[in-house]
Amino acid sequence: HTRALHSRTHQTVITMAALTISAPIVARAGSFAGRKLATNATNGTVGKVSARAVWMPGSTPPAHLTGTLPCDYGFDPLGLGKEPANLARFQEAEIIHSRWAMLGVAGAAGQEAITGVTWIEAPVQDSQTYLGAESPFPLPVVVAIEVFVMAFVEQQRSNEKDPAKRLYPGGAFDPAGFSKGADFETLKKKEIANGRVAMLAFAGLIGQAQATNLEGPLSALGRHVADPWHVNAAVNAAAVPYL
Repeated sequence: HTRALHSRTHQTVITMAALTISAPIVARAGSFAGRKLATNATNGTVGKVSARAVWMPGSTPPAHLTGTLPCDYGFDPLGLGKEPANLARFQEAEIIHSRWAMLGVAGAAGQEAITGVTWIEAPVQDSQTYLGAESPFPLPVVVAIEVFVMAFVEQQRSNEKDPAKRLYPGGAFDPAGFSKGADFETLKKKEIANGRVAMLAFAGLIGQAQATNLEGPLSALGRHVADPWHVNAAVNAAAVPYL
């Protein structure tokens, strides 16, 4: 019995010693749960590790960009959004421009693919057509109608005081009911991400048209695909300013 008691006592001492050594480590690890951890890099500098996605790895987002806006990656090097009113206005402007850019890029490509007329030539045609049907109005009347309709729509949108409804009105503007789905926040991010690409794409369409003597984007793309080594921006001196 004495030998068994001595064995159990010895095992208890070992277990308690192990717990004493490991307890501070567990406590320290638990105290950092959910926090940004300070780390020492190989060059001796001290940084903070964050799980938030930022536009440049390792950069620190400004305080006014908290990550609550769709596709907010902390990019504001000039501090233009420090004022809350300015940030809200820039958010609204980006969404509206994104939507117009997506429509514009799709329209420019679709116009040329369906009719063979480029997006630059289409507005100045002698007779305006829509899906093959000739418009009964001359070009100045069509422009006047478009200006009036857009002015009315923008005025109605500006009258809405709720920022969320002004950006995402829903109702008749959402016949598919996407705004009512559980993935609405994800769709917001996708809209902004695709809209930013579309804005760059339309700027590219303008530069490409200037560099290729007002050639349509699909025609220019076809020539590039047929001979990529000799038909590209590097061999076109007029394209260099747009790179």
